[in-house]
Amino acid sequence: MAQSKGRTKKPQSGQRHANDDDAPVVRRTRPVWEGHLKLSLVSCPVALYRATTSKNDVSFHLLNPQTNNRIRMVPTDPDTGPIARSDLVKGYEIEKNRYVILTNEELAEVRLETTHTLDIERFVDKAEIDRLYWNDPYFLLPAEKSGVEAYAVIRDAMHGTERVALGRLVMHTRERLIGIEPRGRGLLAYTLRSRDEVLNVDEAFADLPATKPEKGMIEIAEKIIAQQEGLFEPELFEDRYEKALRDLIDRKQRGERPVTIEPPQDTNVIDLMDALRKSLKGRSTPARNGRTTAAAKRPTRTKRSR
Repeated sequence: MAQSKGRTKKPQSGQRHANDDDAPVVRRTRPVWEGHLKLSLVSCPVALYRATTSKNDVSFHLLNPQTNNRIRMVPTDPDTGPIARSDLVKGYEIEKNRYVILTNEELAEVRLETTHTLDIERFVDKAEIDRLYWNDPYFLLPAEKSGVEAYAVIRDAMHGTERVALGRLVMHTRERLIGIEPRGRGLLAYTLRSRDEVLNVDEAFADLPATKPEKGMIEIAEKIIAQQEGLFEPELFEDRYEKALRDLIDRKQRGERPVTIEPPQDTNVIDLMDALRKSLKGRSTPARNGRTTAAAKRPTRTKRSR
C-alpha cells in the first residue's frame, strides 16, 4: 500500500517543538506497549515509545563508606531472612498485616480489550483538557509496514482539527486514558491522569484570603510581565542544580575543595509598591531582546521542513 503524505501543520508564531535542531537525537528503544490503534473499523499495528529521556540526569549509587562497595538491596523476610525475588508474590493489604495474595498467573488472567488495543473513543478540543490532567508524552509509531497507510489516514484526518483523540490502554498493570494528537509525520500520545488522581483546585485555594490589591500595583506588575515577555526556548533554561552537582563531582575527582556558595540574602518586602517600582525601573530591556542576542551567538542553521 502506498503511504499517503502527511499535511504538516505549521507551528504558531513563537511556538517551539521538541523536534527542533537542538533537541536530543531519538534512539529507538524497547517499546513500552505494543498493540493496535483502532478508529471504528480502521486499525493498524502500533508501538508506544518514550518521548523523553533521563539518561543525562545525575544519579548516585549507595556505597558502604568503609569499603566503597556498592550495596545490594536484598529482599528480606523479617522472620526467615533473605528471599529470592523470583519467589515473591503480590499482596493487597485489606487491613493491618492481612493481605489478599495474587500470583502472576492470576494477574495475567485480568485481561481487557485495551490490553492490546488502543481504541479511539472520542475526539475533544485540546483546549478542553485541563493541564492538570496531562502526564507523560510518547511517540506512537507504526509497528509494521502493513499498517503505515491506515496510520497515515488517521494522522492526516486529525491535522488541522485542533482535536485530541481519546482512548484507553493497559500499561504497567493499569488501564490508562491516552490522548493522541498529530505532530509532523507522526502521532504523539500522552497518558492522562484519571479524575480521582487530580485533587480539587477550589479546595486547594479555599483558605486564601480574598485580598484585592491596589489598581496601581497591578498595573506596574502587568508592565513587568510585558517587559519579561519572550519565546519558549527550553535550551536557555538549563538545570543549574544538576550543573552545580556535576561541577562538584568534577572538582572532587580532581582533588579540589568544593566551592561554598553564600545563601541568598533575605528579600522580605516591606513596601510592595516601592518594590514593584524598583523592579520596573531595573528591567528596562524586554526579555524578547535577550532572545535575539542568544540567537546571534548560535550558528545559523537551515530549518528542516516539518
